[in-house]
Amino acid sequence: MSEDFLAGMAHSSRARVVAARALLPDAQLWQQALATPQPPALRLSPQRWDLISEVKLRSPAAGALKGGDEDVGARVAAYAAAGAAAVSVLTEPARFDGSLAHLQTAARALSAQGGGVPAMRKDFLVDPYQVAEARLAGAGGILIILRMLSRADTDALLEAAARLRLFVLAEAFDEADIALAHDIVATPLARDVNLLVGVNSRDLVTLKVVPGRLEQLAPSLPQSVPLVAESGLADAADAARLAAAGYDLALVGSALMTSSNPAALLRDMLRAGREAR
Repeated sequence: MSEDFLAGMAHSSRARVVAARALLPDAQLWQQALATPQPPALRLSPQRWDLISEVKLRSPAAGALKGGDEDVGARVAAYAAAGAAAVSVLTEPARFDGSLAHLQTAARALSAQGGGVPAMRKDFLVDPYQVAEARLAGAGGILIILRMLSRADTDALLEAAARLRLFVLAEAFDEADIALAHDIVATPLARDVNLLVGVNSRDLVTLKVVPGRLEQLAPSLPQSVPLVAESGLADAADAARLAAAGYDLALVGSALMTSSNPAALLRDMLRAGREAR
């Protein structure tokens, strides 16, 4: 995910906003989003280790993970039943084969199970319009990528999330991003939103996981918010290692998407992480 990749994703994301806004203006979108039932809140275990499980049909690094006929509803229901604290759903269409329809399907499936587990929109969000789209689709949270946003854009997304009562996972890649995360956590705005800070362990140029990056950056992260390890977790041993390093959650996508028994893997990673904590 090079800087050019992020810039390209931001450009296409803005184009998607323009197209969506032409069909549904801001005022109507926000009215509809605010009228939807309040999504479930993110609830974390007192054992201080949880998983955000992910629905991701394609990865730019690995290619196709599942086909277009994947039963998103059944998958997220299995994730929730196995103990996921939230379900991340890719909605970016060009490189990840995602869609807002997948998010809607996931939110409905989670609601049918009792509504205790929120869905999270994972995308290259650049505009508050997309935060309202997430809420309208049933999401309880969003991911924002600190590297690709100006501070003004970051604040605008956080303000939208606070208004819509969505949790926010703020994703960092390096020490510069983490310094920005510290600054955000210290603002009054951060107190108005359920904020998590995560580290993505993938190199921005090669797309490969950098061994040791998550452990290296863990001591630099804000300690007043839940911390999320992102990318590269494959098994229970990884979960134990990163829980011991101080992370409170992990976001796990490819390993679950390619596992022959994702529910069992999820349960094993939960158990190992909680034992390590």
